[in-house]
Amino acid sequence: MSNIQIITDSMTDVPKALAEKYNIKILPLTIIFGEEEFRDGVDLSYSDFYTKLKEVKELPKTSQISPIVFKEAFQEALKAGKEVICINGSSRASGTHQSALLAKQELEGDRIDVLDTMGLSIGAGMVVIEAARLAEEGLERSAIVEKINSRKEAVEHIFTVDTLEFLKKGGRINPMRALVGGMLNLKPILTVKEGLVESLDKVRGSKKVIGKMVELAKEKGEDFSGKTVAIAHANSPDKLSELREEVIKVLNPKEIIETDIGCTIGTHAGPGTLAIFFYKA
Repeated sequence: MSNIQIITDSMTDVPKALAEKYNIKILPLTIIFGEEEFRDGVDLSYSDFYTKLKEVKELPKTSQISPIVFKEAFQEALKAGKEVICINGSSRASGTHQSALLAKQELEGDRIDVLDTMGLSIGAGMVVIEAARLAEEGLERSAIVEKINSRKEAVEHIFTVDTLEFLKKGGRINPMRALVGGMLNLKPILTVKEGLVESLDKVRGSKKVIGKMVELAKEKGEDFSGKTVAIAHANSPDKLSELREEVIKVLNPKEIIETDIGCTIGTHAGPGTLAIFFYKA
């Protein structure tokens, strides 16, 4: 067993099976519906979350992980004789990464590294999983950190949302653009640049969107024969199956990781979101 503890936040959407396999500790952000608070992926199932999300008039709020929670997680690992690599979702999307940095400073942790992926969902999670696999192979903490820092910006995000309504409610898109997009049945294809969501392309009609997403992935990733591809969905298993089939047919990657888009990312993307992630060429 590795003497390095990998810690991440729930924005990275690391699948629970892989978290258990590689002993990745996931700290949950908090989702707030009115007076009710839920820990992302702990107190509320993803399907219940998306059902609830459709019913509310106002978006729930998300609350970052506090420095105290990170400090306790770091201390637990250190007391067990382990070193720590904490890898977080984009610092431009949440203050969670800053909380982890504050916790490290408080502990004066020379056995702790805190990294900002500038990624979202399993786009950040791929970096977490890679770090955990390197730790399992026996690499030293400094070597893992060096490799991760050199690779983290190469993760490509390509995703679409079922409706622009949630991005509009969350202030992630111009309301008029959302209205026009809905009227014209335009499906946006989005990406993440420097930690924030940006437009990448668009297609007319939902039937074309999966093919276009995979086409864009092939352009950006080129040869996938030795690569891992991660695919994710927000309460849309049928769409995920379609995406998986297209990825296998067109890209034929070495490995496919599948995951659910959790409550934190899902608050702003909404149910029906579909995504593909990979390392660029």
